[in-house]
Amino acid sequence: MTELSLDEAIPNDGWLFCAQRRNSPHKDSRPSASDGEGSSAITLLVIHNISLPAGVFGTDDVDALFMGTLDTRKRPDYADLKDLKVSSHFVITRCGEIRQYVNIYDRAWHAGLSNFRGRNRCNDFSIGIELEGTDDIPYTDAQYQALALVIRTLKERLPISWVTAHSTIAPGRKTDPGQSFDWERLARDLPAGVQNAYAPENCDREALARYSLERK
Repeated sequence: MTELSLDEAIPNDGWLFCAQRRNSPHKDSRPSASDGEGSSAITLLVIHNISLPAGVFGTDDVDALFMGTLDTRKRPDYADLKDLKVSSHFVITRCGEIRQYVNIYDRAWHAGLSNFRGRNRCNDFSIGIELEGTDDIPYTDAQYQALALVIRTLKERLPISWVTAHSTIAPGRKTDPGQSFDWERLARDLPAGVQNAYAPENCDREALARYSLERK
């Protein structure tokens, strides 16, 4: 098998060769260093989980949510999703299919109110990866393999240093990817220079609380 060049693996437009390309409207440009928010270098990966309906896999509803086409009238439990504008860079399904919704250089709307190691607004400097799943159902081998592939590929192009949990950067608000995610297994597959950072102390809760108050 011929090894892919870097430009073939991640073309300049930021869409991975290994992913099924989608194009969510829920995105915008990352801030520049001159915007006063610090470096815009993409150094963080955030692991999430998602399923729609909750605990049901293999539907088209996650895709519809990220594409802005979800019909929230068909299910009472979707009422809170009405007019919600959310996205992630990647979704990895139970069978290991990789879907990309936002190019890696743009800002996906995945983390919300968040802080990582003293920096608020994690969307500014992170890549969001959603695993189809729940907090308490084990993820599949295919998902771990696909996740490792995505991380290795991204590391070739971006200065990724850390992988964290949505629950770490948004404590008390989010719980994903939950206790079912095997961080030790992921650690064995991480490329050189990338580390897990999912312990609670990786979030500055005081800074996050101050930022939350400033936004009100």
